[in-house]
Amino acid sequence: MKSSKTKGFLGLLVLLFAVGLFGYFGYDTMDDIKLGLDLAGGVSITYQAVEEDPTSEEMSDTIYKLQQRVQNYSTEAEVYQEGSNRINIDIPGVSDANAILEELGKPGSLVFTDEAGQVLLTGDQVAVAKAGIIDQNGIKSNVVSLTFTEEGTKAFADATTKNVGKRIAIIYDGMIYSNPVVREAITGGQCQIDGMETYEEAEQLAATIRIGSLSLELEELRSNVVGAKLGQEAISTSLKAGAVGFAIVAVFMMIVYLVPGVAAVLALALYVGLILILLAAFEVTLTLPGIAGIILSVGMAVDANVIIFTRIKEEIGLGKTVKSAIKTGFAKALSAIVDGNVTTLIAAAVLYFRGSGTVKGFATTLAIGIVLSMFTALFVTRGALAVLYNLGLDNAKLYGVKKDGRTINFLGKKNLCFIISLVVIVAGWVGMALNNGQIGHALNYGMDFTGGTSTNVTFNEDMTLEDISTKVVPVVSGITGDADVQTQKVAGTNEVIIKTKTLNVDQRQQLEDAMVENFGVEAEKITAESISGAVSAEMKQDAVVAVIIATVLMLLYIWMRFKDIRFAASAILALVHDVLVVLTFYAVAKWSVGSTFIACMLTIVGYSINATIVIFDRIRENLAEKNRMPLEEIVNLSITQTFTRSINTSLTTFIMVFVLFLMGVSSIREFALPLMVGIVCGTYSSVCVTGGLWYVMTVAKNKKAAAKKAEDK
Repeated sequence: MKSSKTKGFLGLLVLLFAVGLFGYFGYDTMDDIKLGLDLAGGVSITYQAVEEDPTSEEMSDTIYKLQQRVQNYSTEAEVYQEGSNRINIDIPGVSDANAILEELGKPGSLVFTDEAGQVLLTGDQVAVAKAGIIDQNGIKSNVVSLTFTEEGTKAFADATTKNVGKRIAIIYDGMIYSNPVVREAITGGQCQIDGMETYEEAEQLAATIRIGSLSLELEELRSNVVGAKLGQEAISTSLKAGAVGFAIVAVFMMIVYLVPGVAAVLALALYVGLILILLAAFEVTLTLPGIAGIILSVGMAVDANVIIFTRIKEEIGLGKTVKSAIKTGFAKALSAIVDGNVTTLIAAAVLYFRGSGTVKGFATTLAIGIVLSMFTALFVTRGALAVLYNLGLDNAKLYGVKKDGRTINFLGKKNLCFIISLVVIVAGWVGMALNNGQIGHALNYGMDFTGGTSTNVTFNEDMTLEDISTKVVPVVSGITGDADVQTQKVAGTNEVIIKTKTLNVDQRQQLEDAMVENFGVEAEKITAESISGAVSAEMKQDAVVAVIIATVLMLLYIWMRFKDIRFAASAILALVHDVLVVLTFYAVAKWSVGSTFIACMLTIVGYSINATIVIFDRIRENLAEKNRMPLEEIVNLSITQTFTRSINTSLTTFIMVFVLFLMGVSSIREFALPLMVGIVCGTYSSVCVTGGLWYVMTVAKNKKAAAKKAEDK
């Protein structure tokens, strides 16, 4: 016993040292975490099309290609149209505009010509240009690999067929960058350019070709280092809210789960330190949607612990010793934890590879958080429990006891739940129809989707971020009648960029007069331009495609793991249900739909599917152990057994978001409010809808099978 306590004491010292060490390094690396344009500012570059009157298709195509390109600097970079022929690029996490411009290059004209100077094909016919190193018989060469579009493939095949043995020059803005000899006809749509002395030279040529593939030739108009959209206040209040929320969750876990709760708090503290270190190590650009991914992963980390502790309580209730209950509890909880996290990880992976902008940033933080939450729950929490047990905390009362109580008849209310859900969803469609007639859109789309007006104001004095948020923004909101006002300060100047919904001529004049009257600004130092939405049509399409692919893959995974398509179908239907219900609130309450809307919906999808998996895991287990019990009783029993877990997990995640809502600035609250609705809705659908859907489908299948069997006889 003495040696066991000694081992426990030493283990506790090691654990506390690990928590303190990683907590310190996590805190120390906070300054190294790259923050997005919305949290810390970055570089803003404006290009103008050389062509006088570009078409909307040319502008849209150029914006999309630039969006793909600038993601090499940050997944959170934004590209949007300003006026009729300008394109703005906002790149977060950087402060040297000149370095970015030098690396990005000047988007000019690129052509491929023969020796006579005839143009054979143009830059927009190149789909991909990548630098690389090839090894041929031990000799390494620096090359640029090109992949052409369908049109470019045919043009390049014709050009190389006619020019075998001759040179084809690659000319960018009148300068020859490469002049390779055509050795043979190239008809496969791919080729390599060699002859570069260094890899850097190859990379520069590849970048030049990529830039030249734009639909329009652009020239730099201006470049600025801008301040954060949300301001320092948003960062500080979010950090305070996170600390307060974590403290409340920690107290809750210790009160409800006693000794296991203490182990969970130690594991979660280690988790927070580790995730900060990993965000810095992987150079993830953290933005508001990224914070959403972290919130979701914290919720899932708590969820994994709650699942384990519920199992331990049940095993103690069956009469097992604490030591045996801990071992069995972890073993029984493993499948639900793995399935729930892997399902969400599949979604994160698809969103990362298929999504763009805020979607990719959300997916990155979510994936890191999921992997880390599984590690801390399955290994750190287990180690912490072993340490506390060895210290002598081995009384069953310190771990809680859960005996089988009265089974709640959830299925008895399934039809009522179905009707309530249907009414809410229909109300959403009605609300969207009414909105369409009143404001011209089904939802209250913000600037990120519809665009707006960008007003540049040069003040007579240096305005602090606090001055801008407390003095300037209220004046602007009073004129626009909209709280969705974004402001950015141009570093090193007195200039402030104010972005609002689209202003008509009268409103622009009112804003100008207000700046002159309230702040003494010179009228000639105020300029205004229309800007497009930062979320382009292509980005929306990427997000939708990513969600569809993720949904299909999640369905296949659940089908494979549960060996029953009805489990998968019920989970996906519940997921769609949650999205539609939250859409109802967006429509009826006319909440602003901005870039955070995508992150909010993705968070709800991840949260909903995880909660559903836990219930289905218990149904699967009870089907195997209690196969003589009527199906209805098995479903009711399974939901009852996981009900406490569903409530406690939702409550801890809700607390984190609610504190963020109470303490955050207006832009943070606009994000937190629908997220709270999504958490409540996800819990409701998991408990009241998914089990009922699976039961209805299974009963229908059994009836069909019985009828077929009767016919065969």
